[in-house]
Amino acid sequence: MAKRPAEPNDSDRIEGFAHPRETYSLLGQDLALARAARGLRAGRPPSAWLITGPPGVGKATLAYRIARYLLAFGATAEGPEDLSVPPEHSAARQVASQAHPGLMVLKRTVNPKTGKLRTELVVDEVRRLADFFGMTSGAGGWRVAIVDTADDMNDNAANALLKMLEEPPGHAMLLLLSNTPGRLLPTIRSRCQRLDLRPLDEAMMDQGLKQHLPDENAAERGALARLAGGSIGAALTLATGDGGALAAEADKLIDHAQGPDLLALLTLGDKLYRTQDGLELFGEFLSAALADRIRAKAHAGAPGLERWVAALSRLEHGFGRATGLNLEPRQTVLSAARDLSHAARRGAL
Repeated sequence: MAKRPAEPNDSDRIEGFAHPRETYSLLGQDLALARAARGLRAGRPPSAWLITGPPGVGKATLAYRIARYLLAFGATAEGPEDLSVPPEHSAARQVASQAHPGLMVLKRTVNPKTGKLRTELVVDEVRRLADFFGMTSGAGGWRVAIVDTADDMNDNAANALLKMLEEPPGHAMLLLLSNTPGRLLPTIRSRCQRLDLRPLDEAMMDQGLKQHLPDENAAERGALARLAGGSIGAALTLATGDGGALAAEADKLIDHAQGPDLLALLTLGDKLYRTQDGLELFGEFLSAALADRIRAKAHAGAPGLERWVAALSRLEHGFGRATGLNLEPRQTVLSAARDLSHAARRGAL
């Protein structure tokens, strides 16, 4: 498959694969898609949808699918029941080329002072919505804004978005993407309708991997699916570059949390320094692996998980800060290992 260049702020693009705005198939999320279709085609869509689910399960793909339909057909039943819009449709072409005047995408931006991607979605970005929704749209036209992700908003940005939700304009829709909706303001959650996306089952993962990785055999696809935990995005990331090795290192760090190997951690830090986006990828894999283990223990009724949940929150913040500020990977890895070691003192996860 031909490589596509990754744009600086396309945080949801996996190198070598189509961006969600260029993706027209949505795997394994029929319930959420059907609910969205009912609201849109009946002419009574909410002013805001909160699209939730783990990273890589299709949240952005669903958001762009909804946006394309609204921009092509409005809140009517004129389009297909599955909200599909063919790639050759003018609205689809404009969305794919980031040129549709009725669509705005809010996400973390590059800080002009540092030249680095910000670690937060700042209030100035959210304030752009007022002018965008206030612009005159075409006859019967809609304006759609995608916030990718709402989890990235700082407090000021969240409060500015809340004001928009409290007084929603007509013929306008907000699509908020969230990996961890419980961390959003309750008032934001209460003003949105939920579209919950779930991890893909084994059959859907295999179908998606056959489509995207036709050269992989069944055993290789199965291994990717197990590591990815139902996330097609995670599986594709694992399949590129050093993804698989970094995922294994993340599992090893958690397994040996009670007695981390200092030399191995320093070696890992050096490897992350030499790997493109290595620190960011490792942080994502470590957070995902830890979250999976916490969920499994919670389902089994295990006590004492609060310390692990707190450790997960600190890990996500620490790796996000380190990536945004381009900090030295070895120190970040050592700090993560120390944090996990403290959490493991009363028992491994």
